Order: sequence, then structure tokens, then C-alpha cells
Amino acid sequence: MSLIHALVSRGTTILAEHQAGKQNFSSATATILSKIPPNDSKLTYVWEQYLFHYVSEGGYTYLVMADDSAGRRMPFAFLAELQRKFAALPSSSATSSPSPYALQSTFSPTIASLMHTYTTAPPPDALAAAQRELAAARDVMVQNVEQILSRGERIELLVDKTDVMAGQATAFRRGARGVRRQMWWRNVKVVALGGVVGLVVLWILVAQVCGAGLNQCGGKSLKGDAPAA
Repeated sequence: MSLIHALVSRGTTILAEHQAGKQNFSSATATILSKIPPNDSKLTYVWEQYLFHYVSEGGYTYLVMADDSAGRRMPFAFLAELQRKFAALPSSSATSSPSPYALQSTFSPTIASLMHTYTTAPPPDALAAAQRELAAARDVMVQNVEQILSRGERIELLVDKTDVMAGQATAFRRGARGVRRQMWWRNVKVVALGGVVGLVVLWILVAQVCGAGLNQCGGKSLKGDAPAA
């Protein structure tokens, strides 16, 4: 299970974010962010094998994208800790209209560190607290992304999927070339081995008639050709 992309925003303005891995899900998270209502809420959006979990409180939104194997308890435990870390920043409530990525240099490393911690070894106490909150909060719903997106937005979200499929196709072609090479060498080895076996069988057959040194046949031929006295 893994956390893929996490951010903190003021409304739709991203203040800091971190993305694990090489795949770019910025357009997906930005689209989800634009659909989050301004009131305080918690929600999970489902998009194929990915889940977008968020907590919106006091005008700030804490969002994390995870694969579905992560479930909901661990990502919400991560968001709770992310919220606590962000609230402890002296500049977190400095202005109501911050500039985009105003805290990227200072808070992005914190996001990255938390993502690594909760992906590899999430604290048991944090997980237990998240489980209690999820059990008590009836407003933490799960909604499919397709229900909130228009046709154009679906296309934007699918850009990442297309890139992934293209990468998979390239990997498949490379794998196919490798398999063809292996099959060719295997055929060469089989033919070579067959040739060696054939020579050995031929030698055995000839040796049964002419002897192991093949000298008996030569001797018989010479005796047969000798002229009569």
C-alpha cells in the first residue's frame, strides 16, 4: 500500500505538495481539489484503483491520493498528522490569500517525510485514532469521481492513464524482443545439440562395423583390392 500524492491548499490554491514516484497526477489532484465544497468536510473520492482522501477544515484542505490497497484508515491517519504539522507552522494562518506554492520550500519536505513514514511504518496509535474517528464520523462518505466530473474533466484525468498505458506498451515491446532473442538462442542450441547427437550416433553405427578406430574397414578394402599372385 502506498501514498502517491499529498498536498495542503487554501481553497483551490495549493500551498505545498509532494508526489512520490515518477507518474504525474497533478492534473487529477487539481481537478479533485476544485470539486471540494468550501464547508468543513471529510470525503473519499474513488477513481479506478486510486482513492482521493481529504479533510477540509477552517478554509484549508489536506488531500492525499493513495492506491486502493491502502484502505482508508492509514490515509486519514496521515491527513490528521499532516493537519497537526501544518497548524504548528507560524506562517500557516498568516494571510487569507496566499500565493500558489507559498510554502513549497518549507513544508514540502515535511509532507514527503510523513508520506514515507505512513507508507512504510505507520504509527499504531495514529492508526487506532483514525479508526475511531472513521467509525464515529457518519459524514465521511465515499463517492465515485465519475459522479462529479464533466466529460472534459474525465479526459484530463485520463491523460495520466494514457501515459501509463503507453509506458506499459513500451515495456511489453521490450519484453517481446527479449523473448524472441531467448527463443532464437534456444533454437540454435537445440540444432547444435542435435548435430552433435547425430554425429555420435553415426560414429556408433560405423564403429560397430569398422571398429572403434575405423581401421577394420580400411584393412578389408585394401585386402580386397590386392591383385592375385
